[in-house]
Amino acid sequence: MQKIDNEQFGKFLVSLRKQKNLTQKQLAEKLYISDKAVSKWERGASLPDISMLMPLAKILGVTTTELLSGKRIEASERMTVDEVEGLMTKTIVFSNDKTQNSSTKRLRIVIFAVCALVVALEIMILLLLGYTFDAIRDNLGTVELLMMIFGAYFAFFAKETLPLYYDENKISFYNDGVFRMNIPGVTINNSNWRHILKAVYTSIMCICVLFPLLYLSVSYFAPAIWQQFRLYFTLASVFAMFIPMYAAGKKYE
Repeated sequence: MQKIDNEQFGKFLVSLRKQKNLTQKQLAEKLYISDKAVSKWERGASLPDISMLMPLAKILGVTTTELLSGKRIEASERMTVDEVEGLMTKTIVFSNDKTQNSSTKRLRIVIFAVCALVVALEIMILLLLGYTFDAIRDNLGTVELLMMIFGAYFAFFAKETLPLYYDENKISFYNDGVFRMNIPGVTINNSNWRHILKAVYTSIMCICVLFPLLYLSVSYFAPAIWQQFRLYFTLASVFAMFIPMYAAGKKYE
């Protein structure tokens, strides 16, 4: 699938801006964004949001077609069917993030519902095997409650796209209302955020489903070991979700 040529787009943007005698800062002010964002566009490091295309084209005195094509189109030129098809394909690719975001969120919600059902079945099995409700609560309550809370947040409320200032600054923490997340040593931005979300959500759901199985297997066959090391099993399970999150953030930052 065709995509916008970042480098060609950037060079064309530089040329148009200079023709209008605008600095990066002046252009940014007209668009109500930072000059760092304009700099990234011109270097080909990123592309503007689709909502920026029309105002950007108007300021620079070109059509959105020319902006997407990365060149001026003379009045005498006629675009072929293939060229129009290619431009439309580029536009679709340029704007498909929101559709992907919606699909990803729906998938996470489905996974959350399935995992919650599996955990409920696991608890029923434990009860059938003779475990008391109090024992299940005392041994599984902390981990399962935390994983369900985190899982619900990432399934229903986590944003797929970060504000622009995350791309413009080196930030290692994420704030969203009461939710706080800090990843020391990792710069969080839109390049790695989706990978971080996927990694942390996958690990949360795996821990949620696997921890009851760990409890069952150890406590059933070696109850003394479970009683002696229960705290360590609990802490290791909780902190296990941070390992893939850090790895994904570092890999794609």
